[in-house]
Amino acid sequence: MEEITLRPFTADDTDWLVDQHATLYAQNDGFDDSFGPLVRTILEDFVAGHDAERERGWIAEADGARLGSIFCVRLNDTTAKLRLFLLLPEARGRGLGQRLLHQCMGFARDTGYSNMQLWTHQSHTAACALYAKFGWEMVGSKPVHSFGQDLVEQTWVYRF
Repeated sequence: MEEITLRPFTADDTDWLVDQHATLYAQNDGFDDSFGPLVRTILEDFVAGHDAERERGWIAEADGARLGSIFCVRLNDTTAKLRLFLLLPEARGRGLGQRLLHQCMGFARDTGYSNMQLWTHQSHTAACALYAKFGWEMVGSKPVHSFGQDLVEQTWVYRF
């Protein structure tokens, strides 16, 4: 089994990450072409002005091939936001999601955040099960029409 490493996100990862999000969410969830540009905006804003002390992104890779990502960004002084958590299908089932989530949450805790928040969709059952396993609590749920689909948005929180 190849060794999977977690390395810092760089601006050179942007196009890959946008393409993977757009492709996978279109295939798996039927998202329209508005999702990719949203991901690009999030990443361009991160590259242009993130606080390197309190915000970070990671790319998981093996043998030079990218397998996934996760980001910790500032929501406010006490709350970090988990963003852009993605695993390619071929990377699932090997504990990599747990490893990425542990990395992100540890960083948030170690940099002084007292809690974390994330936004997801109810249809992402594997991710939601992982959040629950790690002690996250779903605190809000509402039906929406986003990215060309009727979805149920969820807000989850974790308190350190």
